[in-house]
Amino acid sequence: MSTIAAPFGMRPAFHPSGLDRAVALADGIQAVSTSGNVSLGYAANIFKGAPVKMNTAGWIENSSGSEAIQGAFAGVEWTDSTGRRRISPFWPANESFQTGSLVAYYYSDPNIVYEMQAAGSLAQGSVGDQFDITNPTTGSTTTGLSSASLGTTPAGSGSTNVMRVINLAPYPDNAWGDSYTIVQVQIALSQYVAAINAI
Repeated sequence: MSTIAAPFGMRPAFHPSGLDRAVALADGIQAVSTSGNVSLGYAANIFKGAPVKMNTAGWIENSSGSEAIQGAFAGVEWTDSTGRRRISPFWPANESFQTGSLVAYYYSDPNIVYEMQAAGSLAQGSVGDQFDITNPTTGSTTTGLSSASLGTTPAGSGSTNVMRVINLAPYPDNAWGDSYTIVQVQIALSQYVAAINAI
């Protein structure tokens, strides 16, 4: 049974077409300031599996957990100020990088089915309803994984929240009503697609 809170963010499970590829966005994280050829980057950690949005300048950044999102962060690579190429599952806050060297990866297709652990118990009646995301910006700098989890307050019929529950994650130790249910979800509030209300 899912009785331990061990959230892992938005973990891609599958895509209905069989393709769940991450997008590679060149210069995808904000250069806050630049000195010569070295930029100081976005001032907050972005963890793998965290819900991310695109800002008006075309950079990926953390989401509040209750607003339209692009998808889930998948990692980043950059060349640091010493010329060493770095690859990381998460963006470390205030990291410096050589201008033009950074590539951010994220899942953006709204049809991707993710697995998320709920912040509490969910019943089968949650299928078709929508929920916001809790702890969207926290995570582990050791594993790089996000601690984002699915909230347990439903939007209710005719309303829209960020994620839509579509099924129970198929694990032998996971069941509806468990203390921290793991469910399959899709993005309901996408920056790319018009919002669809909960049923």
